[in-house]
Amino acid sequence: MTGNLTRRRVLAGAGATLMLPAIARAQQEGPVRQNISSFAHQDWRDHFPSLGQGAIVADINSRALHYWSADGSDYRVYPTSVPRTDELTRRGYTQIVRKKVGPSWTPTASQLERYPDWKPIGPGPDNPLGTHAMYLDWPAYIIHGTHDTRKIGRRSSDGCIGLYNEAIAELFAIAPVGTQVRLV
Repeated sequence: MTGNLTRRRVLAGAGATLMLPAIARAQQEGPVRQNISSFAHQDWRDHFPSLGQGAIVADINSRALHYWSADGSDYRVYPTSVPRTDELTRRGYTQIVRKKVGPSWTPTASQLERYPDWKPIGPGPDNPLGTHAMYLDWPAYIIHGTHDTRKIGRRSSDGCIGLYNEAIAELFAIAPVGTQVRLV
């Protein structure tokens, strides 16, 4: 029976052949990122009356940030880290008011209560804000990168929305100051 062609062997071979392009593509793209939740589909019309200068919806439950350009032609989804607890989570409407490459980090008052020895950190690999930061009009709330990629896809922040450094650099380049933001 080892040399016989059976329907089962033909189907198994065809299935394996169809999988080869996906396997090769995954190997070229590098290691698989862990801890990413499944994304819930979002439509900007469910959140904003118009796209304005652009729109961002940060979905705390699915741990995803959705971005739409001002004309709606560019839609992107990024995996995120989200606040650790509901008490740290602010929901509602805001906007990007400032952007910074190489941000400095200063612990908040509540962080200093828990960790009195924490000190401000300048730009670099030890900075929890990563390579880029987009400040919201809510004090101490930022969409930023992270050098600790284990945080993405998890509840791990003190209120901010974190992205891989590569993702925040991409979003930073396309989302202007004035982009409307909603955290849901």
